[in-house]
Amino acid sequence: MPVVNFHLLEGASSPGQDEQLLLSACRLYAEVLGAPMDRVRAFITTHSPSRFAIAGELAAVNKVHAPFFEFIVLEGRSLAQRQRLLKDFTELLVEVLGVRREHVRGACRLVRPEDWAIGGEPASALRKDEIAARAAPASGQMP
Repeated sequence: MPVVNFHLLEGASSPGQDEQLLLSACRLYAEVLGAPMDRVRAFITTHSPSRFAIAGELAAVNKVHAPFFEFIVLEGRSLAQRQRLLKDFTELLVEVLGVRREHVRGACRLVRPEDWAIGGEPASALRKDEIAARAAPASGQMP
């Protein structure tokens, strides 16, 4: 389920930086969520500087690279996990691309397990035991 998409300016990163960003993001996701690596997905979507506005100006004019990222997790992930991913994906962009921290924006999208498909089947059915184990500590029950 873990999916992250980095929105970057076309030509603002090298293939090596793209690879480092994607692979590091996968490792980070797996570490923070305790998710098996085969479930993790990371993407880069590039945008033409003439189709990306920052602070009311086209990036083609102001030459500012202000990445945006969004990631998806199933409901039930803790606030601490989600906030760590927000912080660490930002840090990853700063370290790998050399962008200014204050220019980076990110969002977490919570998806209900019954609204997420894995091979055409709802995660609520396929990951039922995992979802219940994550919910148990929140309700005071033992996992």
